[in-house]
Amino acid sequence: MTTDNKQKIADLIFKSASIRVLKKAVFSKPTDKTLLKATVTLREISGKLALQTEFFHKDNKATHQNVYFNSDNVYDYLLSLTYDFFQINLITSVGDCEYRSSSSGKDTVIGGDKLQKAIVSDNATDKEISIGGNNKTKNRILKGNEPFLIKLGVSDKNGRPHDKKMPKLRQINRFLEYIRDIEKYLPKEGDLHIADLCCGKSYLSFAVYHYFANIKGRKVIMTGVDLKPDVIDYCNATAKELEFNGLKFICGDVSNFTPNVLPCLVVSLHACDIATDIVLNKAIEWRAKVILATPCCHHYMNHHLNCPTLSFIAEHSMLKQKFCDAATDSLRLKKLQSEGYSTEAVELVDPDDTPKNILLRAVLTGKRNEKAIEEYKSAYKFLYGEIL
Repeated sequence: MTTDNKQKIADLIFKSASIRVLKKAVFSKPTDKTLLKATVTLREISGKLALQTEFFHKDNKATHQNVYFNSDNVYDYLLSLTYDFFQINLITSVGDCEYRSSSSGKDTVIGGDKLQKAIVSDNATDKEISIGGNNKTKNRILKGNEPFLIKLGVSDKNGRPHDKKMPKLRQINRFLEYIRDIEKYLPKEGDLHIADLCCGKSYLSFAVYHYFANIKGRKVIMTGVDLKPDVIDYCNATAKELEFNGLKFICGDVSNFTPNVLPCLVVSLHACDIATDIVLNKAIEWRAKVILATPCCHHYMNHHLNCPTLSFIAEHSMLKQKFCDAATDSLRLKKLQSEGYSTEAVELVDPDDTPKNILLRAVLTGKRNEKAIEEYKSAYKFLYGEIL
């Protein structure tokens, strides 16, 4: 393994931490077989900035080590840590990269040069993260005392989030952070037309509407669509009570829904199985500028996978399901790319809050991509054994 690549990933972690854009670095595939993994995050401890490493052990214990930034050995500590792991995933607010090392000694940093440019760019410090710690409250978009959160039962009448609803509040806040990230791709003036497809009880609809209408001061025309009449009646009554006048809900099949004005933003939270595909197809049909979708329960490929090459995976039901989850979402992203979207799969919230944790993000950048179309067709045939 080359010292250069280890120095490169250690340097990227150090620099991203120094300008406070480091979200976390995940160290996996440890040389110490008593460990599972380690994570490095930025913390404020007793008023001092520190890198905190949490080591997860196979005996279900976790230990911590703090290295303060006023010491001279932060970089040396990070470099030393790289020698104990074969894979490192660096996640920052300006981009991500990955370090991989094989047992044979070959290693590489994927996306390192791109991230380096982002870190040294003039606007990198504009994306400084909120740093947690034992003496600082995280700066969330929603505090929990917003009227719509009280009305939806996330918080009590005093605006205190219910303990059992804290994961939901974290999920909503995280989604709004992604909304804030893609806001620059939406029209700067005029009405914002938004659709929430397979909206369910519509925590997301109310949150997105609140963000644009009440926090950003935009005029919003937003429609939620779902099949359940009782849920739709409840949501319409709630929107009226909250005076969310630009928000309405329609009972019907998303496949048959046609808005009066095509939305620039389509969102969907946990549309079940192929319902996510229906959502994505409608968004593509409308040429929505931005699509944010969190899939749920990937059953279709699990039942229809027809690929002899992958039989060594398919013979294990649990591994087959995990593979189908990843392959389904990868295929969806490839289809979006073929339709002219730049795409990314990102982590919505901590997996401890929900296993339905992947957010598919797509931004319209151009015309249909012929190369991606052929790649999509080839992947589809490989997985399903049939031609589109």
